[in-house]
Amino acid sequence: MNALAQDIAALKWQVEAGADEAVGEQPVNAFTLAAKPVAKEPVASQAPQARQQGGTPASTSATVPLSLESIEAAQASARALAQAATTLDDLKTAMAGFEGCALKHTASNLVFSDGNPEADVMFVGEAPGADEDRQGKPFVGVSGQLLDRMLAAIGMDRESIYISNILPWRPPGNRKPSPAEVMSCLPFIARHIELIKPKVLILVGGTSASSLLDTKEGITRLRGRWVSYKAGDQDIPTMPIFHPAYLLRQPALKREAWKDIRAIRDRLAEGI
Repeated sequence: MNALAQDIAALKWQVEAGADEAVGEQPVNAFTLAAKPVAKEPVASQAPQARQQGGTPASTSATVPLSLESIEAAQASARALAQAATTLDDLKTAMAGFEGCALKHTASNLVFSDGNPEADVMFVGEAPGADEDRQGKPFVGVSGQLLDRMLAAIGMDRESIYISNILPWRPPGNRKPSPAEVMSCLPFIARHIELIKPKVLILVGGTSASSLLDTKEGITRLRGRWVSYKAGDQDIPTMPIFHPAYLLRQPALKREAWKDIRAIRDRLAEGI
């Protein structure tokens, strides 16, 4: 991306973030501005029910089993399969053969990854949505388009990052993944990160951040802070950020998201 295109992308992102003038007549003290209440990231998705191939609404209730085995047995199975994988192809094959998560049987595709596996930066999201399930790639829907614009604002694109999700299968109706589903599949994303060996890890959304960092803190507290994630013998600088889907529902938070994106850019510019 040339300098002009990068500048234009950055201006577009700042406009979306709420900037409406380049320079004011007088300096503004942001601390004196009236604070607007910010809604917390919802616990469960409010997305409308998706329709299955037969045209009937997909169930978002607990009628779909959380797992085909106990959580402990599913995790043990996933851990054994993941650790045996020495390449990304091995890992994808192992995940395709995993029977410890019922989401596999309601999804259309296994959504493994997108981007450049040699990239310095790895993004980990929550779970595929309807568009991702159809195409078999992460972040290709409306929220993915916003993520692309965020990346373009700092001179990056899909060729300069690598993307995956905590879960490779779409929860019915785009609902929030259950703790059992997350725990069953967690060994796979942990191994995925070990195989990629990113220099920087970005956790997109509350489920990704809380699961991989093993914390009960919400994304509003976690976002924008550099922490460390242990992957094998590697300590990876890691930052949680708001999920683009959440930013689409809460556009006022794009200002905070812009700060986080710039912090990622600055960290990379410093040579990690």
